[in-house]
Amino acid sequence: MIRTMAAPDSIASRRISARVGGIAESATLAVDAKAKELRAAGRPVIGFGAGEPDFGTPSAIVDAAVAACSDPSNHHYTPAAGLPELREAIAAKTLRDSGLAAEPDQVLVTNGGKQAVYQAFATLVDPGDEVLLPAPYWTTYPEAISLAGGTPVVVHTDESSGYLPSVEQLDAARTGQTKVLLWCSPSNPTGAVAPPELVAEIGRWAAEHDIWVITDEIYEHLVYDGAQHSSMPVVAPEITDRCVVLNGVAKTYAMTGWRVGWMVGPSDVVKAATNLQSHLSSNVCNVAQRAAIAAVSGPLDAVAQMREAFDRRRRTIVDLLAGIDGVTCPEPRGAFYAYPSVRDLLGRSVRGTTVETSVDLAAALLEHAEVAVVPGEAFGTPGYFRMSYALGDEDLQAGVARMAELLAETR
Repeated sequence: MIRTMAAPDSIASRRISARVGGIAESATLAVDAKAKELRAAGRPVIGFGAGEPDFGTPSAIVDAAVAACSDPSNHHYTPAAGLPELREAIAAKTLRDSGLAAEPDQVLVTNGGKQAVYQAFATLVDPGDEVLLPAPYWTTYPEAISLAGGTPVVVHTDESSGYLPSVEQLDAARTGQTKVLLWCSPSNPTGAVAPPELVAEIGRWAAEHDIWVITDEIYEHLVYDGAQHSSMPVVAPEITDRCVVLNGVAKTYAMTGWRVGWMVGPSDVVKAATNLQSHLSSNVCNVAQRAAIAAVSGPLDAVAQMREAFDRRRRTIVDLLAGIDGVTCPEPRGAFYAYPSVRDLLGRSVRGTTVETSVDLAAALLEHAEVAVVPGEAFGTPGYFRMSYALGDEDLQAGVARMAELLAETR
């Protein structure tokens, strides 16, 4: 039989699915990879891109992992939803830290918080459903929504409101297709922390309109200046049965590489997400789960020490950025990010080249000052930078000083 070549527009000619082909690369990971590549080539690049503590994982957690390696029970498959002991520990930790009561069967352990984000949207969202997404937003949120077939509906905020959306803004964006609100406080990328009364008001509004809430609480312990993290289903109990809480060990315990996150939510949602995970990745690495048990069950002393360092760096970066003409930086009250506006610098010339966008300006900083930042386009708000201050004090000061020197040349 003679086979004919498929027409250029035929299904067979599509090498990459439209669904996956439409995904944008993680901008934060891309910037971090570029900075590491340049450093490996001998350039003294200082990176403000990665959302990763520069501390080592606390020794008690590492010791638990070492011991787990020698236990043959960890050498085999375990339940897809997570080790029963870890699910129990996460339920207890959630009650201890945020006041939210949950049973172990309401917990699903995932391969990092990022997988929890994907699975939450995949479980709740059908094609045609709309998801309210306050901007600036973390780069993964819109991609996870789109992969689920949903439509991100961006609700813009800026520094004038402390990067916090109002109920009025959310309601104006609501339609008959709205199914989910994505909520993140403390915020990546802005460091904004919503006050309890706003969290409660938005929770009640969502419950009134039968809107689900996916709330990302991975920065819950990183708050400063008296700011308070408020878990939405705690301050607005009306939303509890329509709320999925996402969290993980990465930021609190300096465990980004261990890849342990989780979902807490209604039992039917968690069961459905567990079914998905059973086909997607089976169980999370058992050694990492044993380490996570030690993390969430142990004291928060190391967390307090890290928070003290982050607080010092937070105040330093805000003070230094305030001294750069054309840069405006609201003071973040959570997480470990500053989100300065650089809009007043756009249209200026840097070393003979006009920078029209914050992408252009970030490229100029990398090339001429050897400083890596993530432009606001990655977070849905052009004209800004996200700058992680989870790096050493000396690098932080040197990096901002390099920025200031280069930007002083703009005209």
